Amino acid sequence: MSGRTRTITVGNLARVEGEGALHLTVENGQVTDLRLEIFEPPRFFEAFLRGREAAEVPDLVARICGICPVAYQMTAVHALERALGIAVDPRLRALRRLFYCGEWLESHALHVHLLAAPDYFGCESVVDLAVRERAAVERGLRLKQTGNAIIRLLGGRSVHPVGACIGGFSRLPAPAELRTLRAALERARDDALACVRWVAGFELPERHAEIEFVALRHDDEYPMNEGRLVSSRGLDCAAEDFEQVIAEHQVLHSTALHARIVGRGHYLVGPLARLNLNVDRLPPLVAAVARDCGRWPNSNTFTSIVARAIEILFAVDEAARLIDAYEPPARPAVAWTPRAGRGVAITEAPRGILYHAFEVGEDGLVRAARIVPPTSQNQAQIEAELRELAPSLLERTRPDATRLCETLIRSYDPCISCASHFLRLEIEQR
Repeated sequence: MSGRTRTITVGNLARVEGEGALHLTVENGQVTDLRLEIFEPPRFFEAFLRGREAAEVPDLVARICGICPVAYQMTAVHALERALGIAVDPRLRALRRLFYCGEWLESHALHVHLLAAPDYFGCESVVDLAVRERAAVERGLRLKQTGNAIIRLLGGRSVHPVGACIGGFSRLPAPAELRTLRAALERARDDALACVRWVAGFELPERHAEIEFVALRHDDEYPMNEGRLVSSRGLDCAAEDFEQVIAEHQVLHSTALHARIVGRGHYLVGPLARLNLNVDRLPPLVAAVARDCGRWPNSNTFTSIVARAIEILFAVDEAARLIDAYEPPARPAVAWTPRAGRGVAITEAPRGILYHAFEVGEDGLVRAARIVPPTSQNQAQIEAELRELAPSLLERTRPDATRLCETLIRSYDPCISCASHFLRLEIEQR
């Protein structure tokens, strides 16, 4: 590499939610320029929530993402309930955990089978993958369908659900509906086990990066809706301290904010972080499968796909457990009246921790809102890994470099769109 300059340009980052590009320049073997460029115009969700009635917020934030609307709804209702001083019946809490299981299941199944798996088979798309691995693709679609069924039951529809509200849900599921869902979960468990074994057999690139993993940790359960914020390097704080330990900053090449741990730097959120920090919170049967399929904790980002598959199995088993233990609450939602207050919450979206903070006035109108999504928290970490990976990319053929770059970015499962094209690398040598 001595005496040479190379530039790698990815003009359009495909299969991500929004619009972005990648620019890499290497001079004399050193990366001198790296920009994960996010150039989609801002959507101003925080701004247009101001002045809205608090009761409107859960339905509005569900429109932020079509893949993880439950995460936005759950984080919003938890934060608003804390602002309004609302205590929720434990039986409603269990339904919310079931609701979240549906989202993890449909989101992870989509990512593993339709988006990431083609990378490990040298396929251009899931259409090509279906020719070689038809049974696996059909299995992924069945798992996603089961997750959608959970969301539809509790949310009224599987995309942008409207069933969750401050204090609970707009309606409670009927026993017959839960029995039908329980039967579907029984069938889904075989698919989930097959998925984990399939993914564990992928030939994953070997990487052992220095990464700080951040996730929630609960006293006695695998985290979804609640927990303290912890990290692999000693961070341990309540959700209320998030803004003191996590700082956002603007970079010139991105319309999305980057995040860092104050006094340290970038970090990783998502299923690999959750599993690394909470493997001891998995139920025994899922924990046994996890041990058979890898070493946890580990610092190889590419094993995120295995972590997602393990969480698919967990979501299926947890949803079944919650249905078996279900006792109908006395009413669908707790009654509440407006009051002034501020509330914050963190939940575990499929892609990692999601932070919401709301300030509500005495009239019940939102005075201020702040939302920190997992993908923006991962951006700086993605750039750091690309920086480490860049020299090896330049030693590879164009197809190999493209494939490895795609696989690394997709390992973070950035909030994706439905675009059908793939990354295109242009390698320029001067």
